Amino acid sequence: MSGFRDVRAADGRVQARMRWLGCPDGMGFYEVRCLNTEPRWAVARPCDSFTLHLARSGGYLRRLNGRERFVDPTSALFLKPSDDLTISHPLGCGDSYSAIEIDTEVLAERPDGERWLTSAGWEGRLPVEVDLRHRALVADSLRGVDGFELTERVHGLLGSLLADGPTRPGDDLGRAVGRRPATLAAHGRLTDRVREVISGGGYTLGLTELAREVNCSPHHLSRVFHRTTGQSLTAYRNQVRTRAVLTALAGGEVESLRRLAAEHGFADQSHLTRTLRQQLGHSPTQLRRILATTEVGGK
Repeated sequence: MSGFRDVRAADGRVQARMRWLGCPDGMGFYEVRCLNTEPRWAVARPCDSFTLHLARSGGYLRRLNGRERFVDPTSALFLKPSDDLTISHPLGCGDSYSAIEIDTEVLAERPDGERWLTSAGWEGRLPVEVDLRHRALVADSLRGVDGFELTERVHGLLGSLLADGPTRPGDDLGRAVGRRPATLAAHGRLTDRVREVISGGGYTLGLTELAREVNCSPHHLSRVFHRTTGQSLTAYRNQVRTRAVLTALAGGEVESLRRLAAEHGFADQSHLTRTLRQQLGHSPTQLRRILATTEVGGK
């Protein structure tokens, strides 16, 4: 993979591949393709910088300061220095994400800087329209973009992520007001299990099949997921498979839109196109041009 360098473990094994995308003022912007497929937990390590992780594909379990959650392609994860992070890969596959390392001075100068600097590490949802901006910025960085524009667009991403406020790990469970702690914990585990299944390719399953996979009834599954996340299973499923389609389009893996639709559980090519237009305002062809890492037009 052009431009990637290997990241090795102490025993010499390649655990990930990393590629720098640019250096906005006071920041570092890079992408990582994690090759670790171990389900066991890695050794916990403290973070050494303010870092924002924007997920792109795959999924994994992470423990952040002792709290365990499943990270999927709709996740944004913000880490502070000294936060303790460890991960495992129960899906048996790697994952990919973009990362932005941010100097303390950069955060302090932002109008919303106090919210970044005083919060503990947090996980938030990455809205699909913000995710498209993030992926387009990755593509433009690989094509070549000047430092001024890169810095401005990265700051825009940071502002968009805080528009509705970050959520601490587990805060989504607080929507179920009056529920017993044991019930909230059980609902949180069920929700994370659903995220794990869908992120592992389970977006092609029907609702009954998905419910069977996580050992509950379709009605209970739908009700609990909505209660703990604030969105329907259908909305979440569409977000995850939209991310998978964007990853395929950005990687130049698409020869047939009909086949792409079938592989990701859409009824047909028209359904795929309609869903992408509804969520992102663009057709698959337009998105392929936006996400291309080389200039389109020479073909």
